[in-house]
Amino acid sequence: MDTDYAIIGGGVVGLSVAWGLLKRGLTVTVIDGDDGSFRASRGNFGLVWVQSKGMKQPAYASWSQRSAAAWNTFAAELKEATGFDPELEQKGGYDLHFSDETLAETVAKYEELKEKLGGNYPYEVLGHNELRREEPEIGPKVAGAILHHQDGHANPLKLLKALAGDVRRLGGLVLTGKTVEDVSQKDGFRIHCTDGTIVSAGKTVLSAGLGAAKLGPKLGFRAPIRPQRGQVLITEKLPRIIHRPSLIARQVDEGGIQIGATNEEVGYDDRVTAQGMAGLAAEAVAAYPILARAQLVRSWGALRVLSPDGLPIYQESPDMPGAFLVTCHSGITLAAAHARFLPDWLEKTAGAPDLEVFSETRFALS
Repeated sequence: MDTDYAIIGGGVVGLSVAWGLLKRGLTVTVIDGDDGSFRASRGNFGLVWVQSKGMKQPAYASWSQRSAAAWNTFAAELKEATGFDPELEQKGGYDLHFSDETLAETVAKYEELKEKLGGNYPYEVLGHNELRREEPEIGPKVAGAILHHQDGHANPLKLLKALAGDVRRLGGLVLTGKTVEDVSQKDGFRIHCTDGTIVSAGKTVLSAGLGAAKLGPKLGFRAPIRPQRGQVLITEKLPRIIHRPSLIARQVDEGGIQIGATNEEVGYDDRVTAQGMAGLAAEAVAAYPILARAQLVRSWGALRVLSPDGLPIYQESPDMPGAFLVTCHSGITLAAAHARFLPDWLEKTAGAPDLEVFSETRFALS
């Protein structure tokens, strides 16, 4: 074998898994696509987010919580090793509401989930006046917010840079500009690329984002994933005006305000639209009226990777044992879990997390 593991996909998900495997003394080769590939890692909103996840599946809420709790030491270790700081900030995050009715409805759902989690769901409800004391620039149209204390945000591009740098420092091989066209299994795996490159590996992890939909069936996976477009806006660099992130806007470490994101079922179209940007701008100004005076400097659209129920998929191939599918739409939130805990699942150690609920069998049953 050339390597213990071949990781197909060099985004945050693939690199996080590679980093964790390397930390365990295993050899890893990461096979990454070209610049024309759809790359959620370079276009996402950067939240390390717990609230609202797992409303119908508490195991997903617990998995997100476990990852969020591990993020601080994960980020610190990357910074120390590479000098690249993922700029993690975990002071809580807001779910902003423009009516008392939607706020009350969401709180009721959170209470149900909190009970299922044994009380481990630390949040508080802020009325408009309480919220204004925390966020002086909040607008009069905001009725209140749910402040969840496990939430935060990071700089996803700096995280990607730190992971790529440390994977190489730890001895991982990263092959870029490669498109995998086939995978065969005989005394291990042989990964065939369109340019003639062949990588031999003991095990294979498919973490190619939307690329897994095409390649997955070749490895025995259903890989029922689809794209969903999210558009975002970025303002000029501003003095600190937003102290905690929300799903509407966050102020990044460099000073700009990131506004987003849309949820559009448009296939593999990652363009921005005037309608999408106008809707984002209107909601942001309603939440933070001061943003009406801010200049926009750029915008982009990117494609999320979604399963039918929105949960991650962790699956070993029933046809090709040793091949694993790892895919999710919360690659930033789950980066710490993928780096710290998922390698135990791949290696089937005694400390492996129970991820059976995230297998593809749930779609067959439904």
